Amino acid sequence: MIVGVLAVAFYFGGFYLIEHLRSAKGPWEILFTSDGAGHPTLEISQPTLKIAERLRFPDGNSRRTNVAELIRFRDQITNVPFGEMLMQDPLYLPGSITLRVSGHVVEILPRTLIVDKKEYAWQAGGEVAITGTGTELAGKK
Repeated sequence: MIVGVLAVAFYFGGFYLIEHLRSAKGPWEILFTSDGAGHPTLEISQPTLKIAERLRFPDGNSRRTNVAELIRFRDQITNVPFGEMLMQDPLYLPGSITLRVSGHVVEILPRTLIVDKKEYAWQAGGEVAITGTGTELAGKK
């Protein structure tokens, strides 16, 4: 009887501990915006990791203009306001996100930002302008 009670207590205690560790840091938050000409911008933030960075695509073109939509990537997301969701791993938040925006592959990871296989270190309040078509990249920081 005591062994059964202990087993149940350890099971539920372990479950809640793992669930807490899984979600403690919180999700990525991305503000998808585009101006009147349809140039897309991603404002990426993760408050716990103190990440706040803007990713602009001045040569890009979104079909939607004047967009301003915030998405918190807490659960699996399949649709984004513009671009294409390629992959998301929300198992242990913030996880990782891979998007295709204006022909560029954008990988959002806790340790770094990768655009078309080129790494950009996170800088609080930083901005990265990604130019070109996505096949040739000329990034400016």
